[in-house]
Amino acid sequence: MSTATSTSAADGNQNTSLGRGLKTRHLTMMGLGSAIGAGLFLGTGVGIQAAGPAVLIAYLVASILVVSVMSMLGEMGAARPSSGSFSTYARQAFGHWGGFLLGWLYWFMLVMVMGAEITGASAIMATWFSVEPWIPALVVVIAFTIINFAAVKGFGEFEFWFSFIKVAVIIGFLLIGLALWFGLLPGHDFVGLSNVAESGFAPNGLPGIAAGLLAVAFAFGGIELVTIAAAESENPAKNITTAVRSVVVRIMIFYLGSVAIIIALLPPERITDAETAAESPFTRVLELANIPGVVGFMEAIIVLSLLSAFNAQIYATSRLVHNLAEERDAPALFRKTSEYKVPINAVILSIIFAFASVGLQWWNPPGLLTFLLNAVGGCLLVIWIMITLSYLRLHPQMRLNGELTVMRVPGYPWVPWATLVGLGGLIVLMLFDAGARGQVVSVAIMVAVIVALSLLSRKKSIAHARETEAFATKA
Repeated sequence: MSTATSTSAADGNQNTSLGRGLKTRHLTMMGLGSAIGAGLFLGTGVGIQAAGPAVLIAYLVASILVVSVMSMLGEMGAARPSSGSFSTYARQAFGHWGGFLLGWLYWFMLVMVMGAEITGASAIMATWFSVEPWIPALVVVIAFTIINFAAVKGFGEFEFWFSFIKVAVIIGFLLIGLALWFGLLPGHDFVGLSNVAESGFAPNGLPGIAAGLLAVAFAFGGIELVTIAAAESENPAKNITTAVRSVVVRIMIFYLGSVAIIIALLPPERITDAETAAESPFTRVLELANIPGVVGFMEAIIVLSLLSAFNAQIYATSRLVHNLAEERDAPALFRKTSEYKVPINAVILSIIFAFASVGLQWWNPPGLLTFLLNAVGGCLLVIWIMITLSYLRLHPQMRLNGELTVMRVPGYPWVPWATLVGLGGLIVLMLFDAGARGQVVSVAIMVAVIVALSLLSRKKSIAHARETEAFATKA
């Protein structure tokens, strides 16, 4: 079993262990913050345009799938905490190729997303200060590099407050939205379901709901960070149980509640895909309450969301690379940790590739960027399917070994199998949708390439696993 602090005799006196400074509140807020990003504030209108108010069904289906996947991941994480998280469990379930695939696939996905997020944040900040976008980008990256070089407790505290602001904004939005809907604010009457009646609940029928499901299916991506970070908490088994349960419930409330408020308060023609803060459905709802400076406020929240996600993704990618290095699936220099037990070389690698991702977007060679971004879109689906398959294989082992904790998946084995059917249904929808079909093709090619690359480190990884098992047996 691989853990966050596993070491080998081959490492000698080199420090390779990670810290243990995160608390439950850090994990919970990091999970919430990772899932509440700029996509919620800017992209909500896409699903509503496709499905109308029936997009709530799409969000409900997506949230049920994610809750199921996270419950399975939480059960495995509580029993066998590891900074490699789903990569570790895929390795335990399917062997070397499974761990290699999920570790590097998630790393690739986050690196590409990091590039997009720092590009978006720096573009907005550049307009604030009338400077070139590379200047705020450079300042932000240097600041976050320093934060990620510090002890993990400091990173957790910083990310806690970053995410706390976003959560506070969502709660404030829900309260203001409810006050508007009930007509409790001056100059406003009870709205009721007049806007829903105007469009009809499902104006585009089942095809519209299907299109809406594709638009929102991956909205909850990022919650997986909880199980990566849990390995560096003071009591991984207990903390991961509390954090996973808290995150999935609150995410459902925040997403479903926000979308319901938007649908109830805004006429259908005012809900559009937003490219700027002024076009955001959140901005338009808050404008109804006559809140001054709401556009500037939403710009600041969007930038904060982008930067918070960027910071968390530096953390997640560095821990994944560190874990892969411990498994001999990445160069040995990424195993090394600092006096604060931080994998500094892995952090530097994440920063370098984040800049490379930004450069790729600026260069934009014909076809390449489209292919990579399409692959990103399908990565989460592959990861969720592999988590489910890993759980189905490992759960009987963990139960037989007495490893299971209070964190359990209800309805075993029906829930995991139903989840697989649901995720398979998403693939079918994507294949029949011209806009999403490219994601399936791109990620299939990416998976094949990564599995082929896994052959390069297969011998070293298997030899290390045998050495670690022999060492554990002697101990």
